[in-house]
Amino acid sequence: MVSSCAVKKYIPEDELLYTGADLDIKLDTLSDVKQLDALRLELQQAMSPQPNSTFLGMRPGLHYHYKVNKDSAGFIARFMNKRIGEKPVYLSDVEEEATRDLLRNRLENRGFFFSNITSRAFRDEEAKVGSVTYDIQLPNPYRMKTYQVDKDSIPFYTVLENQIKDSPINVGSRFDLSALKLERERIDNNLKNKGYYNFNSGFLIFQADTNQYDNRRFDLFLKLKQDVPSKAVKPYQIQKVNVFPYNVTGSDSTKMDTTRFEGKNFIQEDDFFRPDRLDPFIVIEPGDLYNPTKSKATSRRLGSIGAYKFVNIEYNEIESEENDSLNFLEANIYLSPLNKRAIRAELQAVTKSNDFTGPSLGLTFSNRNLFKGGEILNLKANATYEVQIAGNSDAGQTSTEFGLGADLIFPRMIAPFKVDSDVFEYAIPKTKASLSADILNRSKLYSLLTFSGSFGYVWQANRYVTHELNPVSINYVNLLNQSEEFDAILASNEFLQSSFDQQFISGLTYSFTYNELIDERKKALFYVNSTLDVAGNSISLLSKENDEGNNEFLGLEYAQYAKADVDFRFHYLLGKESRLATRFFAGYGLPYGNSDVLPFSKQYFSGGAYSVRAFRTRSLGPGTYTPEDTDDRSFFDQSGNVRLEANVEYRFPIYSYFKGALFIDAGNVWTTAGNGLEGGEFSNNFYNEFGIGAGLGMRVDVQGFVIRFDLAAPWHDPSQPVNQRWNFDVENPVFNFGIGYPF
Repeated sequence: MVSSCAVKKYIPEDELLYTGADLDIKLDTLSDVKQLDALRLELQQAMSPQPNSTFLGMRPGLHYHYKVNKDSAGFIARFMNKRIGEKPVYLSDVEEEATRDLLRNRLENRGFFFSNITSRAFRDEEAKVGSVTYDIQLPNPYRMKTYQVDKDSIPFYTVLENQIKDSPINVGSRFDLSALKLERERIDNNLKNKGYYNFNSGFLIFQADTNQYDNRRFDLFLKLKQDVPSKAVKPYQIQKVNVFPYNVTGSDSTKMDTTRFEGKNFIQEDDFFRPDRLDPFIVIEPGDLYNPTKSKATSRRLGSIGAYKFVNIEYNEIESEENDSLNFLEANIYLSPLNKRAIRAELQAVTKSNDFTGPSLGLTFSNRNLFKGGEILNLKANATYEVQIAGNSDAGQTSTEFGLGADLIFPRMIAPFKVDSDVFEYAIPKTKASLSADILNRSKLYSLLTFSGSFGYVWQANRYVTHELNPVSINYVNLLNQSEEFDAILASNEFLQSSFDQQFISGLTYSFTYNELIDERKKALFYVNSTLDVAGNSISLLSKENDEGNNEFLGLEYAQYAKADVDFRFHYLLGKESRLATRFFAGYGLPYGNSDVLPFSKQYFSGGAYSVRAFRTRSLGPGTYTPEDTDDRSFFDQSGNVRLEANVEYRFPIYSYFKGALFIDAGNVWTTAGNGLEGGEFSNNFYNEFGIGAGLGMRVDVQGFVIRFDLAAPWHDPSQPVNQRWNFDVENPVFNFGIGYPF
């Protein structure tokens, strides 16, 4: 154990270990009590030195430093010292006068002038520790009476006067230096968006005048510095816009042709990118005032096409064209393309929690800018071979899968009606058409042939929000080569048989995503993904009834259902590399009309590396259902049309690329219409039917590419008898392998 006694024996006789400083702050009035906590935190962060860190009352970093430098140390001690070792901080290292001056400066920056600050040192010779207390008597702060533009700022007076009208600094505000810095940046940003290309915040100064008052009030004056260049206070207008769609090092400029379109010059060789297709992505227009917001929007929109590696926008001043009221700019937009054609191969070793393992090969051929309008064609092929390496009698069973697919992505909205791209400020929607075919063969069971196609749109509304709408989504599933064993399974489970009967799925899907996880500047981060899947309504108008009383379309019995789910995640950053990550998932599918159950491919499953990790993939539920043969992991996938899950995970750094995690998962699936499985139906007792597990994990995180290993043990198993469900079965943990974080 690393205790305080283990550290005490190393402290020199004439030194005391510094344990930190306390602040005793008293106010003349109670007017700023609400802001006292924030002020105290700021002052504490400003004080130095900081004491040695502690963990549960111990100082492990200091202990390992002493161990290595003043005692014999083994490999573990030297390793720990390198990772967490800290040099000792003694009371003699504290410069009380310098700290008092620093605190006084911070208080003046916040409007508390002429504060009375004293300090007291406390020494405990027996415990060999010492601390300092700073006593601060805060006077009433200085508050703003008026905010105005200095008359010396003519001829820029009117411009600045318009800026302070919307200022967040109000009459009665406490003097605050940081607020004044933010005000300068706000004004500078507003002026740049109004065309003041050469202006910067350093040209603005504030003056606080207290001469008019004797009650701690001041007048705040905004003014320009002397000798500000004249071009800094004149707006700039965009006179020319030149676009270089094929900016490649070594290209022959003599072969470049210039095409004039919508007032812009498109300069390129051999018409690499059609000007009429590229122009909607550019919001910089000739005749507009310079606006950095439009520059950023243009760069973002051009980068979203997917055909360019770099987007660079440069502005050049046109000196000969300036006049008394305006200066002029030439905007040059340089676009460096990605390789037009590319082939990507991925070879993976697949290990699943149902004991299937084997290689997977994927090939993708991409053709960018296919029709000279930024279109992207992706042709895909994949092959997977897996063998079950455990499971008693099931060992040796194989699963093979082959697939072909094609995606055609248009960086614009294709619709039967005209859509003006100007209505989409942040990004222009993309249109995506997809086709794929896949055949899965599970030995001794069945083959499953799947054809799918979709047509829809993806639109990023802002930095955090993305919409995806597929008005056309079609799936055709055909069960082939059924074995006698699998026929027996279907015969004994009407729910499973019905889920395979309806071969045709035609409907609409919509997905909404709000993602703050990309913004690491916040401590509290939210993520929400909600999807809606509705099938069978439109084709029901064209269907006809078959001999069995079910409706068919083109001779195929089709599915009819509505399905909605939400995936909510909340991450709280505890440190630079540590966080608390939580997730809640809820989903419900309602079969109706032509369907009694959801199609097999649309049902919910629980368990596995991205779900409840203490249970194998698709082995949890439905409800309290208990499989007759617990070793059988291949014949039957346990599913339902209701799914609830919750996860909590603490993530922390270990060393370099290695990260650790402690987690608890809970969840299950249920049915609502009965499925022939005892205990599988959703009821008001659902909260007692969660599968719960806990475990630990290690991740290798190399610049965002994460290889994950999780080991979890079941804590509450709903498939067991009621009096045996709570049992932390650490002797039979489940190993999970995954790529990327689970949530």
